[in-house]
Amino acid sequence: MNDAPILLVEDNPDDVLLTRRAFAMNEIANEIVVMPDGEACVAFLLPEHGAPSQAPAIILLDINLPKVGGLTVLRCIRADERTRTLPVIMLSTSRESRDIVDSYRLGANSFVRKPLAFAEFVENVRVLGLFWLRINEPCPTAPTNR
Repeated sequence: MNDAPILLVEDNPDDVLLTRRAFAMNEIANEIVVMPDGEACVAFLLPEHGAPSQAPAIILLDINLPKVGGLTVLRCIRADERTRTLPVIMLSTSRESRDIVDSYRLGANSFVRKPLAFAEFVENVRVLGLFWLRINEPCPTAPTNR
């Protein structure tokens, strides 16, 4: 089981609250670190010197973010050796095919639409947590806790 924190990059406080609630309801105890915009996420993941103090188990990345958009953040994550292998799950309300194609083209591991019904979102979080935190074997060359 991967006990590293989950990095949630989300600017909507209501979505942050719902995501935290969905993880709690599924008894996923990983700390959730929230970055409110893409600029803060890039600064957190890619500090000027070294690696982040603790690499996240997964990154839940919204597409529509202030300051620096999610697709640009994804491009930065994949371009840097320190973060290239981290699992990135695009978590968005977007229904645009272009957003899905661009996400995968830029290296997203998954694209999940935020459902409108909370019960469906809770189930999606359960499946995400089960796969990415319990079943998936992280890349051994991924950044480690420092």
